[in-house]
Amino acid sequence: MPYGCGEQNIALLAPNIYILQYLESTEQLTTAIRERATGFLKSGLLCLKSSVGDLANTYTTALLAYTFSLAGEKDVREHLLQELKNVAISGDGRLHWSQSASDDSEALSVEISSYVLLAVLTAGQLSTADLGYANRIVSWLVKQQNPYGGFSSTQDTVVALQALALYSTKVFSSDGSSTVTVKSADGHSHNFDVNQNNKLLYQERSLQDVPGKYSIEVMGSSCVSVQTALFYNVPTPTETSTLSITAKTEGNCTKSFGQTLLLKFTVGYTGTLNNTNMVIVDIKLLSGFTADPGELKKGILVERVDSKDDHIIMYIKELPRNIPVNYELHIKQVLPVKNLKPAVIKVYDYYQTSDQSETEYTSLCV
Repeated sequence: MPYGCGEQNIALLAPNIYILQYLESTEQLTTAIRERATGFLKSGLLCLKSSVGDLANTYTTALLAYTFSLAGEKDVREHLLQELKNVAISGDGRLHWSQSASDDSEALSVEISSYVLLAVLTAGQLSTADLGYANRIVSWLVKQQNPYGGFSSTQDTVVALQALALYSTKVFSSDGSSTVTVKSADGHSHNFDVNQNNKLLYQERSLQDVPGKYSIEVMGSSCVSVQTALFYNVPTPTETSTLSITAKTEGNCTKSFGQTLLLKFTVGYTGTLNNTNMVIVDIKLLSGFTADPGELKKGILVERVDSKDDHIIMYIKELPRNIPVNYELHIKQVLPVKNLKPAVIKVYDYYQTSDQSETEYTSLCV
């Protein structure tokens, strides 16, 4: 049954799909098993339907649009796509989306725009208008692509490549060829020929006059993708994050072993929005120490607490802007460790993992 955040859904719901596919392929699928498994899927879909009325989050809206496109829910799909169309950012014939007007996360914009593209293309029959709309999204996406074919992060790259691959299947033609001519201001030129024999071949050429002005001319009847890449050194950027975390320990060090320390940590948000998305706090325990995860469940805004190996993972529903939130956790030494090293506490946005901060803490008895 689906519940919780991404990890819980992947772990508990996705196997239903894989098991269904296996049983169906091996002709072992019974009506009872099918109804039970699809019942779980339908429950998840009904849960999502109830959130369609609250579309303040563009990322969520894009995910919902793709989900209901896959589910064949045409009315809900059209409603969601219209909402996305209303908040689209257009310019130079291109379309893309961001989480908010003030959001400048390229990775998140790529991911949202890719999900919208997947939703647009996941339809029974695409019209000329649909393909034209999709083309404007593709035009923006390919401009964000780096010289190696990827984007800003792994998360946005996999979704963007999936969307671009789907788009390619919709506009594919086995006929046609094109010639791309790149010409410099002093008259030097180079032709790239793209035909049926080499259309899967990556072609490149170094530009000799940089800086300089170049023109690109395309003649033919097939689509080609042209990209220029300029490499140069820049100063190391200053790390900025809207999230912050501080931590310290308190306790009695009279005992040489078996101390119980109080870990106090504070998380805060200083961004432009009133509240964050869901926030994760990942607490690495000191070597030789243990803790009761249930203690953190009593904390303000805490949705869930998990423990894995020597980490405690705390899910915070949201953090209000400019209001620090304090938490406490007792940690107990169960094994003596020589030369004890500090441990790291990390806080990050669940949906925008690049927005993160971390700090160290250690035993005051060392």
